[in-house]
Amino acid sequence: MISNLNQLSFQAYGTIESERIRGRETGQKGQNRQIRELNRGECPVLVCQSEIWLRNNSDMTVLSVEEEGGAYHHFYLDKGVCIKPGVRFAVHPYQTRSSVEMTYNEEPREVDRLNAGDEFRLRRQIQISSIYTFFYQEKEKGFTFPGETHAPLELTYVDKGTLHSVADGKDILLEQGDLVLYGPNQWHMQYADVDMSPSYITITFDLAGEYPPELINRKYAIPQTAVPVLQQMLREMDRMDAFSPDMIICLLQQLLLELLRERIAPTGTRLRTTNAVNSENEIIRRAQQFISEHVREKLTVPLVARHVDVSPSYLTALFRKNLQISPGEYVRRIKLQESKQMIREDNMNFTEIAAALQYSTVHHFSRQFKDKFGITPTEYAKSVR
Repeated sequence: MISNLNQLSFQAYGTIESERIRGRETGQKGQNRQIRELNRGECPVLVCQSEIWLRNNSDMTVLSVEEEGGAYHHFYLDKGVCIKPGVRFAVHPYQTRSSVEMTYNEEPREVDRLNAGDEFRLRRQIQISSIYTFFYQEKEKGFTFPGETHAPLELTYVDKGTLHSVADGKDILLEQGDLVLYGPNQWHMQYADVDMSPSYITITFDLAGEYPPELINRKYAIPQTAVPVLQQMLREMDRMDAFSPDMIICLLQQLLLELLRERIAPTGTRLRTTNAVNSENEIIRRAQQFISEHVREKLTVPLVARHVDVSPSYLTALFRKNLQISPGEYVRRIKLQESKQMIREDNMNFTEIAAALQYSTVHHFSRQFKDKFGITPTEYAKSVR
């Protein structure tokens, strides 16, 4: 990538002229001056035994100077520079052609050739070309999906409960917060235990180029840094304006990069990260589990905080930091998800469901349900029966 040219970044190779200097008053001491035309692909490496002054003359020019070990540091040549004697350098057009002014006492000599055009740009390692499906699925207890294969990759993230993932002869139990990826044309099936009604996200998509094989058919406890990415993806699905498709694709790329970074991080980095966040993750996990197991009871933030041995303010700070939501709002969300399951089971009327979930009135329950899902409990019941 091309760096900004300043005194600090360039001090190992030379000095930079003051930007207050105007016209030909450059302070250059060289007796010889030439305008050198630069064309893409023609890039000699030069060295001079005395100082040499460079200034861009036309269009956009890149200055490359050799670092220790033979690598090159690339700078955008938007200021005049004086390069130290003995420093190997090259000048290239940023795109097709440009020109530079050189001033020197001793003409520089060519010592090598450099082809560095591709190094000027940041390039994606992960590039999602298409997303085909993005579903939030709420399944009945003991459901079974018999299995399929398809060309796109598939991501499954468990938002609630547990889910069995079967592929390549492995039965992986995914718990809340776990994620798995299936590769192109990899047969897979999913099922839930007889007493479990999971909710999970399924996304199918294409990657341009080769996909990272180390990500496939492995169970991941999703990094906390990736949780808000998934939440933002869901918000974009609800919003779905003209820019949402691009946002969702970018967010899915970010999610995959978070997984890759977590997996291939150097051991020392991973240990430092683990030491820093493991305690927080465990507190949040225990709180989420307690809320799920006691969803039909009266839950308050102080009650949940006492169960996980932290103060209510600290629990609130952890939830906001890692989940971008307050514990109270999280409890409301889980209760409303539970109400959907109770409506599907069709064993209680709405008044009984509201009472079972500790709502003060059925009207309060109905209002929160409509605010969250955009439809009333009655409309939802008609859609699933």
